[in-house]
Amino acid sequence: MRRLIVFLGMMAVCGAGLAAEGVGSAGEGRVAAVLLEAKDWPSDGGDWRTWSQRDEISPKFWVDEKVFLKGKSSLAISGGGNPAANGRWEKIVSGIKGEKSYRLTAHYQAKDVAYERQHVIVRLDWLNSKGNRVEQPDYLTELTKEREWKRTEGTFQSPKNARAVRIELTLAWSPKGTVWWDSIRLVEVPQPNGRKVTIATVFCRPRGNKSSRENIRQFCEMLELAAKDHPDIVCLPEAMNMVGTRLSYVEAAEPIPGPSTKALGEVAKRFRFYVVAGLLERDGSNVFNTAVLIGRDGTLVGKYRKVYLPREEVEGGGTPGDSFPVFETDFGAIGMMICWDVQYVDPARALASQGADAIFLPIWGGNLTLAKARAIENQVYLVTSGYDMPTFIINPVGDVLAQASKEKPIVSETVDLDRRIKQPWLGDMKARFWKEWRADVKMPGWSE
Repeated sequence: MRRLIVFLGMMAVCGAGLAAEGVGSAGEGRVAAVLLEAKDWPSDGGDWRTWSQRDEISPKFWVDEKVFLKGKSSLAISGGGNPAANGRWEKIVSGIKGEKSYRLTAHYQAKDVAYERQHVIVRLDWLNSKGNRVEQPDYLTELTKEREWKRTEGTFQSPKNARAVRIELTLAWSPKGTVWWDSIRLVEVPQPNGRKVTIATVFCRPRGNKSSRENIRQFCEMLELAAKDHPDIVCLPEAMNMVGTRLSYVEAAEPIPGPSTKALGEVAKRFRFYVVAGLLERDGSNVFNTAVLIGRDGTLVGKYRKVYLPREEVEGGGTPGDSFPVFETDFGAIGMMICWDVQYVDPARALASQGADAIFLPIWGGNLTLAKARAIENQVYLVTSGYDMPTFIINPVGDVLAQASKEKPIVSETVDLDRRIKQPWLGDMKARFWKEWRADVKMPGWSE
């Protein structure tokens, strides 16, 4: 079944229709137009249309007058028992201007949908004046639960030659599932400011020191030098309390929090930045290879214990960690990996799937290609600080933004964590990846 009606004339009004609302930030005096306010539908869906690629995979569509959020009905889709069912409610909205920001909000309620992130999809498909796609669609990924309903939303910049947009509300490959859509809103908004963060990383390899204290003092001096760039966060390398000394893993290990985190925290507090640092940790009889996150106030925010240990660390008395925590900062969520973790796909995937915007990787030595792959695979910034591995800042498409060296031991880069990097033929993979990732398919050999 294909009932796609292209509408590019005067904007159709649905629900509350066309309105104007001031949504600019204080002092801007900007008024943003509501292009669509939809919260009720006639029995045939009104000017919303249904679409499926062909009749044999078309789901069941109807306007449900028993389930709704704010109006008196909702747009419903059911898989109808067909595993191949894939279809959507859609509406084309004109009045779009090129290179402007638009925010779409949609509410839905799902029943018997096993994996909502992939099976329940909202997209904005940008069109030119002839009704043709001008760029890869944008996917909504922000999600908030409101009792039995969920609100999904996102803010996007329209392509330069966009003149209309198709709003698509999809249920895909969920034979037992049903989804109800209600309270759909599209509004032009002021250009977002973004989330700017200045990241610094350090190349420093102490040699000939006799104690952990001497090593940490040297790294504190590097942090003081890094402060000249006014970073928000600084990355230091792995096993800082052992490298370059004659101490073993066990001899170098110390409590966390402990003397090293105290010394690093004093510098972090003085310059008001976060610090990621690799330390060997003792906890009872266990010795962990640990990365710590120290806050702007100098206190310990949290720690990550290296999950993947190479045999050398096992033989040296190390114990593996068992989780991949993500930590909230005042600029976004971050995760940490350590050295050998980069050899495996699941540490970075686990961190990114929990919302990490950037991954910090204290590392001794490793594979440059794999580090880039982890950034690309998960569409995150990846920051290393190493000894036998390049020390660099990588963006989500694998570009090296800055690299430290003996000649330039400290580098920094200011990045916008909200910037969407659109690639030819792919679009914004950060959003697209999570909607297309088949986490519902069990991988042979992987534990539950």
